[in-house]
Amino acid sequence: MDYVAALAGLICASAIFLFFSRLDRAQEAVAELGPVGEDQALPLRRRGLGYRLDRLGRRLFGDRVSAERRSALQVRINLAGNPGHLTPAAFEAIRYGSAALLVALGLIAGLLIGNPGTALLAALVGALAGFWLPQLALNQLAAARRTAIERNLPDAVDLLTLAVEAGLSLDAGMADVTARFNNALGDEFGKVLRETRLGRPRMASLEDMGRRSGVAELHNLVQAITQSEQMGIGIARSLRVQASELRRTRRASAQERAAQASLRMVFPMVGCIFPTIWIILLGPALLGIIAAWH
Repeated sequence: MDYVAALAGLICASAIFLFFSRLDRAQEAVAELGPVGEDQALPLRRRGLGYRLDRLGRRLFGDRVSAERRSALQVRINLAGNPGHLTPAAFEAIRYGSAALLVALGLIAGLLIGNPGTALLAALVGALAGFWLPQLALNQLAAARRTAIERNLPDAVDLLTLAVEAGLSLDAGMADVTARFNNALGDEFGKVLRETRLGRPRMASLEDMGRRSGVAELHNLVQAITQSEQMGIGIARSLRVQASELRRTRRASAQERAAQASLRMVFPMVGCIFPTIWIILLGPALLGIIAAWH
């Protein structure tokens, strides 16, 4: 118990020291800025957790993370929809912070049990889990977002085609899609519209959306729109062709999943249904044989 008390005191002292050191630095920064009004101070209060984690990651790791590693992390974060406005530095801070937290919890749990070997094993497991769980969570978010985009893309392209054929512009059609689809695909079209309103070329925003989504069908749609703009072909015609292709692809995917259903049912039937049937059919006969032997 003495070890537990010493460890808990060390953790509390470290937390208090970090808190006051961060508070002093924040006060110095505010003093350097000078007096600010309500409107000037508002953006400082809107800085979220992602901004603070990015500053912490840059301060702790600096240039230790290679450019290739940062680029790969940024691609994965974009595929996941950039949750919390994370940056590669912020994500690295989350990984090492979660590992340190789980190591501390593992040590405390092991010391409470009273076995140093258990404490070391729990700390090792906590370090590995804390280091890899954020990566696993990011991959799961990226896979879920990609699946949502693939599922909703045919309906969104149908709506976009109808809007353009009715005489609306492409931007108005994308705004309609954004309003009706409250999901990952609607967020992507909404981001394109926001970038376009801020002055970025629409084709560049669309191509960026096709790359960061990780969905081949959406990338093909962007390529078709870009070729229509460059060659002077009507966008409505290209959208109609893309909508038909997406519906055909979704129908083929549904047929493939239906064909795989019978194969997937084999293992539950063999493991769960057939033993029950055998017990029902052969149980009375086995009971009769056992009774005859006795």
